[in-house]
Amino acid sequence: MKRKFKLALASAAAVLVATTGQAFAQKTLEAIKARGELVCGVSTGLGGFSVPDSAGQWTGLDVDVCKAIAAAIFGDGSKVKFQALSAQQRFTALQSGEVDLLSRNTTWTLTRDTSLGLNFAGVTYYDGQGFMVPKKLGVKSAKELDGATVCVQPGTTTELNLADYFRANSMKFTPVVIEALQEVNAAFFSGRCDVLTTDASGLASVRKNDAPKGKSDDYGILPEIISKEPLGPAVRHGDDQFFDVVKWTVNALIEAEEFGVTQANVDQMTTDTTNPAVKRLLGATPGNGKALGLDEAWAKNAIKAVGNYGEIWERNIPPLGLPRGLNNLWNNGGIMYAPPAR
Repeated sequence: MKRKFKLALASAAAVLVATTGQAFAQKTLEAIKARGELVCGVSTGLGGFSVPDSAGQWTGLDVDVCKAIAAAIFGDGSKVKFQALSAQQRFTALQSGEVDLLSRNTTWTLTRDTSLGLNFAGVTYYDGQGFMVPKKLGVKSAKELDGATVCVQPGTTTELNLADYFRANSMKFTPVVIEALQEVNAAFFSGRCDVLTTDASGLASVRKNDAPKGKSDDYGILPEIISKEPLGPAVRHGDDQFFDVVKWTVNALIEAEEFGVTQANVDQMTTDTTNPAVKRLLGATPGNGKALGLDEAWAKNAIKAVGNYGEIWERNIPPLGLPRGLNNLWNNGGIMYAPPAR
């Protein structure tokens, strides 16, 4: 009997060790390292943020954030696979482990941060919802949209904000709900609806990149911004280490701009700077890398791959005709602010 009991204990211990080993092996950062690449969920194509070219190469602000995280982990910003996800697919893809993180114009909200089991790792673009209309309608304000048909994507904060805004202003509307981004844009430009609503940055991108050729100026974005839309990368609940890696990589890009560390001068700054904060950021003074489970040059590698936040902005957003506004650094009239990397 004692022998059987001992065997049972040994068997249980073996199962516990195996289970613990599997759980450890399934930690996100370790899984990424073992796989050899980061899997990043992006939009199905939104110019300025995440869009593929004819060769399948992705560019945009959200894409650069993914490349920076890959560089922080591997020392190589190319070690990332991009997975295009619709608004309705994105959360399931993250929750199921199909992707390691989302970086696709996704708004940080209480519900998403709690019941959907997401952790948002900071804000990479401060935005707000707006409306775009054909100029031929003569509409100058969103308050004139009573009775309009409105194109909108389902499963978004946009859909909820739209209903709230019309209800609050005692107006009625008819929604034209289409899941695929390209299809909802095409519906608007073909005249199936009077209005297209999404984040203001998205409207600017759609007007520039998706309007019929030569017709961008035929469409106007109304002045009202009806919501707060803090956009940023999201990871799964329950893995603080990977959450920290993503969060502090975003912070490093912002802090690098504040300190004047660029893609071009990051090597020189690493060796020549006398600023203690910069030395910590770039790994010349060690400690931060170990705390994250990364090489001490993690932030340097991220900056070397994509530049600082300002460089990422300048590469992707000005062609959309959008001012930097709130997305300026805190000491330059905006609210972009990173905690100290120390």
